[in-house]
Amino acid sequence: MKMNGRVWKFGDSISTDQISPGRYFHLRTDLPELAKHTLEDAREDYAPNVKQGDIVVTGRNFGMGSSREHAPIVIKMSGASVVVAKSFARIFYRNAINIGLPAIICDTDRIDDGDELSIDLEAGRLIDKTKGFEFTFSPIPPVMMKILSEGGLVAYIKKHGGLKI
Repeated sequence: MKMNGRVWKFGDSISTDQISPGRYFHLRTDLPELAKHTLEDAREDYAPNVKQGDIVVTGRNFGMGSSREHAPIVIKMSGASVVVAKSFARIFYRNAINIGLPAIICDTDRIDDGDELSIDLEAGRLIDKTKGFEFTFSPIPPVMMKILSEGGLVAYIKKHGGLKI
């Protein structure tokens, strides 16, 4: 799985409430409408301007707080193809993989807002095409790659009838 996109940079400790604000709880059954408010408490310009394939890059502890499963769903629905962070809250990371949103752990200090990235999930390689440098990261394990390649855990199980590890 390879992807290319423009960076939307965020800081450390972005909570699930900043990703999918609780005041829009009433929209949880209208996901396209809820996605219009993705990350607006962290950065107002994200939701109205994100483009298909863009990349969310953040610092430590991304997705902390509640286990709000809507957080990775609305990031994916907003158009982002992947989230790259120094670290993730464990439940966010699993929710992201389960809904088919790749989540990569690597150093993000040298990546800036607006940079163009190329990411190869299987090779564990991230190239900042704007600045001309490369990072390596631990490739996503094969079982998770299978889930991601089908678009998430539910799609995988519908197609294959269960995980074959």
